[in-house]
Amino acid sequence: MAIRVYKPTSAARRHMSVLTYEEITTNKPEKSLLETKKKNAGRNKQGKITVRHQGGGNRQKYRIIDFKRNKLDIPAKVATIEYDPNRSAFIALLNYVDGEKRYILAPLGLNVGDTVISSATADIKPGNALPISSIPVGTLIHNVEIKPGRGGQMVRSAGMSAQLMAKEGQYAQVRLPSGEVRKVPMNAMATIGTVGNTDHENVRIGKAGRTRHMGIRPTVRGVVMNPCDHPHGGGEGKSPVGMPAPVTPWGKVALGLKTRKHKKYSNKMIVKRAGK
Repeated sequence: MAIRVYKPTSAARRHMSVLTYEEITTNKPEKSLLETKKKNAGRNKQGKITVRHQGGGNRQKYRIIDFKRNKLDIPAKVATIEYDPNRSAFIALLNYVDGEKRYILAPLGLNVGDTVISSATADIKPGNALPISSIPVGTLIHNVEIKPGRGGQMVRSAGMSAQLMAKEGQYAQVRLPSGEVRKVPMNAMATIGTVGNTDHENVRIGKAGRTRHMGIRPTVRGVVMNPCDHPHGGGEGKSPVGMPAPVTPWGKVALGLKTRKHKKYSNKMIVKRAGK
């Protein structure tokens, strides 16, 4: 995958870059795996905004992704690599030998025509899904389950991978992209390899219109507001925040405040926290 940079024919084009989408093989998704996706613009059923800066954007259909990989011991051939508007990663359409079709996250190195399988005895190659007990220590994995049978919930973004660090008793230790080392049940499923579309993080949006296409509405800085609208507001001319730390519009500390519950049930699963 490569990045395309345009000639600066306008102020927006000067800073804009896009993916070349060389890996994409079709722009027609599998209709049986599509669902309608309703927009709510960040509003609840009363019409009140509960999540700010959401609204507008292009129409999208949701692609049903197989995060569970629970179709065991049945090989499948990769039919297409497709774009998914709902996530940063690309997706791959699998045609199973029994006729069923499913989407999975497309890992790096998976190509059309390759065969993948979900099995405890599968080979260690990108796209195959195995229980963590069957994966060698040191292997890069993604789409990792937290609870067996629930489906992969960790490491699903473009270019991400976790590493299997150790196995001990009923749990294995997995180092996540954040640096956190976490215990995961040995019978939880994980997929081999790194999630594809690694250049996603290098794309520069370049202009305001592209964020509107994504359904993101403008964000206004608090320091340019009036005091009645934001704690940072007011002052003559350009003024600083005027307090020890930046706060939200509702007066809560905005940067660096830990919000994780001290007695969260999964704290015992964390061996080493990120950044420590």
